[in-house]
Amino acid sequence: MAESNTTASSTVKATTSVQAKKSSNIISLLAPIICIVAGYIIWRFVIGSPSNFTQPDPSGGFWPDHKGPKSSFSRMYDGGIIVPILIGLFLIVFTFVVERWLTVAKANGKGSNAEFIRKVQFYLADKKVDAALAECDRQKGSVGNVMKAGLRKYKAMITETDLDTEQKVLAIQKEIEEATALELPMLEKNLVFLSTIASVATLIGLLGTVIGMIRAFSNLGSSGGSEATRELSVGISEALYNTALGIGTSAFAIISYNIFTTKIDGITYGIDESGFTLTQSFASLYK
Repeated sequence: MAESNTTASSTVKATTSVQAKKSSNIISLLAPIICIVAGYIIWRFVIGSPSNFTQPDPSGGFWPDHKGPKSSFSRMYDGGIIVPILIGLFLIVFTFVVERWLTVAKANGKGSNAEFIRKVQFYLADKKVDAALAECDRQKGSVGNVMKAGLRKYKAMITETDLDTEQKVLAIQKEIEEATALELPMLEKNLVFLSTIASVATLIGLLGTVIGMIRAFSNLGSSGGSEATRELSVGISEALYNTALGIGTSAFAIISYNIFTTKIDGITYGIDESGFTLTQSFASLYK
């Protein structure tokens, strides 16, 4: 009996239809670097364009010391070295929001997952496994992929004679678990950028504010009279741009992260329900 179970288990493992998905990390490797560089370019050549200042510094090179910003937008330039970093962080969040949106939209597939599972249940109740597989091909989402892997094993177990019903159900369940283990990492990939920036952006913005305040009070100490008051007010205004950028970026990242995790939870629930559907159907129909 022990030999029979061992042989059957190895047969099930060898005939698994689950294939590892190939994925590239090129976006997660290059996007942060490109976005930070783009943040500097926007700060240096767009916000810091000489035409935005009454006293531009044409010989400033990498870090020109422009004076007299003409608008609130150009005043952001005086926020210092932290501003291009914050702009880069915002671009990183935007990049991965677009990337995750496309991925999650593809994982959702076509139509409602609940309606898809009901259709599969109907086909399985009539023992129409091929029709259920065709429905998975039409769904084209993560739930459909997991269901399809389970259905292939389901179909193979119908004609399997070396295993009892309980072993067949376990084989189907194992196939579903393997397919799920390959689908979920693809859904959660790169969310770490959103969760990290959600926490870090505010702190970096506050760091820029502190640096700006230190600079403002340093200028205050070297000035006098009404000029000192003006320098202090300008310095505080410039410092608070860092806070605004940091909080705005953090809020964008938090909202996006919560939206994606909610959508992923919905897909995960659909995957769990599809697995339960297959195992219960087989256990009840093929005793």
